[in-house]
Amino acid sequence: MSMALASGEPARRRYRLRRLLAEAGSVMLGVVLLIWSLLPIYEMLQIALDPEEGEIEFSGNIWPAGFSLDGFRDVVTQQARYLDQFWKQFGNSLYIGLLTMSLTLVIGSLASFAVSRMRLSRGSLLTNAALFTYAIPASFLIVPFLRIMHAYGLSDNHWAVIVAEVTFAVPFAILILQLYANLIPTELDDAARVDGASALQVYLRIYLPLMAPALAVVAIYSLLLAWNEYLYPAMLLSPRNMTIGVTQGLLFTDTDAEWNAMMAAAVIYVLPPIAVLFALRRYVATSLTMEDAGA
Repeated sequence: MSMALASGEPARRRYRLRRLLAEAGSVMLGVVLLIWSLLPIYEMLQIALDPEEGEIEFSGNIWPAGFSLDGFRDVVTQQARYLDQFWKQFGNSLYIGLLTMSLTLVIGSLASFAVSRMRLSRGSLLTNAALFTYAIPASFLIVPFLRIMHAYGLSDNHWAVIVAEVTFAVPFAILILQLYANLIPTELDDAARVDGASALQVYLRIYLPLMAPALAVVAIYSLLLAWNEYLYPAMLLSPRNMTIGVTQGLLFTDTDAEWNAMMAAAVIYVLPPIAVLFALRRYVATSLTMEDAGA
C-alpha cells in the first residue's frame, strides 16, 4: 500500500507541473494576443493626440513627447483637409448603418420565423439558397448592382448602398436566427395558438422577445457590415453623398496627410458601433450562454 502511494506521488507531481506549465503558457499567449490586438488602437490614439500632425509616431516612439487635442478640434470644426464635410458624411454613414441594421432584423426575423416556426415543407431550401449567395465574392457583384441601381433610378442614392448591404447581411442573419430558434421549445407556439393567437401575434409576443439575444448579435453584425463597407459606397455614391469610411480611404492617397486629424476622425467614427455593442452587451452574453447550453 505504501509502495503504491509512493509511486503515485511522482505521477501527481508531473501532472501538476504539466497543468501549471499549460496555464502559464495560456496566460502568456493571451497577453501576447491582447497586446497585438490593442497595439493598433494605441497607435491610432497616439497619433490622434500628437501635436505634430502624427509624424513623430512613424519613427517608432512608444510614448510621444506631448499630447494635443488639435486633431480632434480640426475634425469637429471641419477644418482638416478632406474633412470639410465630416458631419454630413458621418450622418450618411449613420443613416446607412441604422437602416441596414433595421431592415436586416425585420427581414431576417420574418424569414427565420417562417422557416423554423411555421413548419414550411421546403424551409431549408430558402436558407440554403440564401447562403449560396456567399459563394460569389461581393466585389464580383458590383457591376450588376451598378446596372440594377441605375435601372431603378437609385444612382447616387443612399438606398442603393442600403439595399446592397441588406442583401449581403440577410443570409447570415437567417442562419443565426434559425439556429437560435431551434433552442426555443415549439410547445410555446402551440400553446399560444390553442389560446387563439394568430401567427402575427406569436411572432410579436413570443418569438421576438425570446429571440432578443440572437437579434442583438444580428444587429451588431449588420451594423458593422455597413459601417465598415468601402467598395459599394465608393462605387454607388458621389462625393457629396459619401460616407466617412470612403473619405478615410482618400486620406491615404494624400502624400502630406494630416495624420492626427485623420486618426482623430477614425476615433470618432468607431464610437457609434462601440455604443451599440455596449448597449446590447447583456443580450450578446445571454446568446452565448444559450448556445453553450444548447451544445
